[in-house]
Amino acid sequence: MRILHTSDWHIGRTFHGVDLLADQARVLDAIAALVVEQSVDVVVVPGDVYDRSIPSADAVAVCNRGFEAIRAAGAVIVATSGNHDSPVRLGAGASFAAAGGLHLLTRVGALDAPIVLDDAHGPVAFYGIPYLEPEITRAELGAPEARSHADILDVAMARVRADLDTRRAAAPGLRSVLLAHAFVVGGEATGSERSISVGGVETVSASSFDGVDYVALGHLHSPQTLAEHVRYSGSPLPYSFGERSHRKAVWLIDLDAAGLAAVDRIELPVVRGLSQLTGTLDELLHDAGFAAAEEHYVSAVLTDALRPVDAMRALQGRFPHAVHMEWQRPEGNPELRYRERVHGRSDLEVAQSFLSDVRSEASAGEIRLLEDALRSATAAESVAAAGLAEVTSA
Repeated sequence: MRILHTSDWHIGRTFHGVDLLADQARVLDAIAALVVEQSVDVVVVPGDVYDRSIPSADAVAVCNRGFEAIRAAGAVIVATSGNHDSPVRLGAGASFAAAGGLHLLTRVGALDAPIVLDDAHGPVAFYGIPYLEPEITRAELGAPEARSHADILDVAMARVRADLDTRRAAAPGLRSVLLAHAFVVGGEATGSERSISVGGVETVSASSFDGVDYVALGHLHSPQTLAEHVRYSGSPLPYSFGERSHRKAVWLIDLDAAGLAAVDRIELPVVRGLSQLTGTLDELLHDAGFAAAEEHYVSAVLTDALRPVDAMRALQGRFPHAVHMEWQRPEGNPELRYRERVHGRSDLEVAQSFLSDVRSEASAGEIRLLEDALRSATAAESVAAAGLAEVTSA
């Protein structure tokens, strides 16, 4: 059996306020094309199919078209819910969808009830462990003492292993694939993942999954190998500028009669690149060295001495997909504490420095206004102090 491991689609996600549905539709089409090219039998999606628990109508339409394209390409789909999407909404109509080859494993109470598919070597059991929040799921799993993600996952895996033992006794050649949405020790976050810790420790050990032929993980957004049979595929698109150096990929898994036979990495096409540019506004607008970023999503750091006016509009004239901009003055050390910066300086010097930081250097006329204001404030303080002294002596 040939399996394609992809995860964390996050359909409906925006990128610095920009709608990504068109990009997501393109990458789902690329996954469907891989199903045809590689003769894939099953596509697994371990969680975060959608980016939010109540996806928009457009997000649902894009996701459904993706499912349809993958199914039409010839693969059965097995998916679970993650910490972003809603297990109830994603799993709505699961029984009906299963008849068409889309298996949505979102029920915590049924995590030890696998989907069993057959190949030339016999049956393969696909188990789905949706995202398990201990506070919410421990009662349903009969584990009131479970507090951490490791605790609740151990309970879930005990159920899976018990079912596996029963099935293997009846069918000794049974192989198994597990889908799980979790933060496994040794995995590296990219910065675009939402924390799954709500009290307690959020990480679990890779050894928690022992006994399964292949573990398809979701949650972390870069392809990672924690053990030969325990892997993250990552998201199919970058969802933060911290992922600009990542090459998105999927894992192609082959099972033979003995279990896991081979795992190959297949890189996904870059739908749109990400670039982080630094320079003055004039440099970014005219330097030929930045030409390669003109069709990328761009985050710009401006280093002009004065904050440019309407800089984002100007940037988008050259970089239509610029989505983020910040201004950093080229001089000064922002790490200095305020007390250290003002130590030994007069009130006038502090006021001038503040004006310079938020706008530009003060003119001679502005300095005179500051001097007048400070003299007036000092005089007022002196009058108030004298009045207080008279009251105290009386």
